[in-house]
Amino acid sequence: MTQKLIIDADPGIVDALAILVAMVDPTVDLLALTATSGAVSGVQATRNLHFLTGLADPLKHPRIGQSDLPGESLPELPAGMPSPSQLNGRFGLGELQPNVPDLHNRRESAKLIVDVVREFPGEVRILTLGPLTNVSLAIDLEPELPLLLNGLVILGGAFAAGGDVTPVAEFNIWSDPSAARSVIRSPIAKTILPLDVTQNAGLNFEDIEHLSGLIPSTPIGELVTSLMQFAVRATHQFLPRESIAIPAVCALAVAARSERFTVKSRSIDVETRGDLCNGMMVMDQRPFRIAHPNVDIVTEIDDAAVVDYFCRNIRRVSGLVT
Repeated sequence: MTQKLIIDADPGIVDALAILVAMVDPTVDLLALTATSGAVSGVQATRNLHFLTGLADPLKHPRIGQSDLPGESLPELPAGMPSPSQLNGRFGLGELQPNVPDLHNRRESAKLIVDVVREFPGEVRILTLGPLTNVSLAIDLEPELPLLLNGLVILGGAFAAGGDVTPVAEFNIWSDPSAARSVIRSPIAKTILPLDVTQNAGLNFEDIEHLSGLIPSTPIGELVTSLMQFAVRATHQFLPRESIAIPAVCALAVAARSERFTVKSRSIDVETRGDLCNGMMVMDQRPFRIAHPNVDIVTEIDDAAVVDYFCRNIRRVSGLVT
């Protein structure tokens, strides 16, 4: 049985690779891709999603939701932090500049989310790979959305691992903490993958060289190879690390229930003020917890299985001939 899925994203190299995997994963029925502002502007995210679906040309094309949010709508990164363009390239896809025509059927991302969920009540799961702006807007448009969804899987937040933008805040939550707080406080059934669990599954330079040698020289195969190689060079230069993590693929594996994972139910909230703690995801760990749990937090996932899941499906999508 396949899982009907909407992916809300701001692609970025690793998000783009996860989206390509989702297009060919036989356990996923990818109904829609919705653009948001984050690693790239909303406008560029829309173009990237349009480009990826056109190049991969899956048997069933997902609908695409557009965003007009500029990159300038995000808060300014702290001094010394590598920028998304340094890690992902100017347009989010490495050295590539995706040239695509405008969408024929233009629908705002939040409106498309509502339309798809209404069409399949109780069947659709949303996977968010970027800030939670669109989900928050969708709840405003359709207050019954929490009752119509088959769950929400959120890539974002950090606890014991610390943040990646500030000492306590992770990029997706920090980028729009008000939207994150709104979504976290909603009654939607939520599963969160924080930095604590998503940074261990990855590929080093040798892994990518080996995988690249197995990928056929098709247009989509050449894109995949160039994205992976750009990512490992940028990661080594700016972070520095010897491997690229694939957190978006971890989140996809959880959303599709493709690999084993462990969760714990906790009560959390998001801080939306303060110079030091804005965007921090706060977990109530008091032994007498007053608040009831409102999320399931993924605490463990089979990292090797996630990497295998990625390699198997990225080879599959790379073999598609357009």
